[in-house]
Amino acid sequence: MSPDTLESIKRRYLAIRQPKIVCVLKMQDQIISSMRDHLRKEGFIEILAPIIGPVTDPGIRGAGQVCIDYYGARFKLMSSMILYKQMAIASLAKIFAFSPNIRIEPLETIKTKRHLTEFRQVDIEEAYATYDKMMKLGEGMLCHVIEDVKRKREGELKELGRDIETPTIPFKRYTYHEAVETLKSIGFNLEHGKEIPWEAEEAISALHKAPFWITDYPATARGFYYLEHPHQPGTLRDFDLLYPQGYGEAISGGEREHRYAKIVERMRRGGEDPSLYAWYLEMLREGIPPSAGFGIGVERLTRYICGIENIWEAVPFPKVAGIVSP
Repeated sequence: MSPDTLESIKRRYLAIRQPKIVCVLKMQDQIISSMRDHLRKEGFIEILAPIIGPVTDPGIRGAGQVCIDYYGARFKLMSSMILYKQMAIASLAKIFAFSPNIRIEPLETIKTKRHLTEFRQVDIEEAYATYDKMMKLGEGMLCHVIEDVKRKREGELKELGRDIETPTIPFKRYTYHEAVETLKSIGFNLEHGKEIPWEAEEAISALHKAPFWITDYPATARGFYYLEHPHQPGTLRDFDLLYPQGYGEAISGGEREHRYAKIVERMRRGGEDPSLYAWYLEMLREGIPPSAGFGIGVERLTRYICGIENIWEAVPFPKVAGIVSP
């Protein structure tokens, strides 16, 4: 990270006045409004996201969690509200929330230029939905947002020098196996069954000019809450959307496992202690509907649409690994 960039994060009270940042924040306002509009037109209801709780999402790719003392109980700041989305769809069939997330990212994530320790994502869930339906929702929402921004923020796009095309639906799809084989063919030494590393995600993203999906990850690479294919044990009904041009991951989601016995089995297989998830497992015993959903990062979407290099330019008050800032 250059001294100028470090200075702009530490002295954000000065950097936030710069014309480029002002322009990006106006764009972000439109992006948020467009996402809300699209989801409401699709019948989704906005709920308030939790900020603290007894447990949070363990599947956060090496990031640390923040624990607090909550009246003598050990609580965590949310790294993702995914478990709470499964609670919510027992009440409302189609929900979304602008969810704040805290993750203590490793210092090396600075190099990716797309990781923050504090970020917001739009978390979406629908009861009885399939992962195909959720992918179609993600495609439609992304195209709607881009079209809206092009129409309503033409001046800001021009000021940023960004010429962005609206993608054609449906987006291209790869299975996890196909993506790994593609990456091996360009020199990456990857092992099947593990998460695709950040640098490999960036590389396969750079090969494309439009967003694309990677589906059907192995169970060993993902959290216990994803549903396995009924006829393909060990393979999940899940997906990631990657932006093109090296911008990397945009969306992560899939169908949810909702059966108590299966969840406990997956927890133990993945090294999780079921006793830490008491409320969640009790909820599953009571019974909840099957569902599918995804999360999409607001700052990453802003970065992609604005065509900016560093994600810390896509948020008013950036928090970056290892940097103490306002």
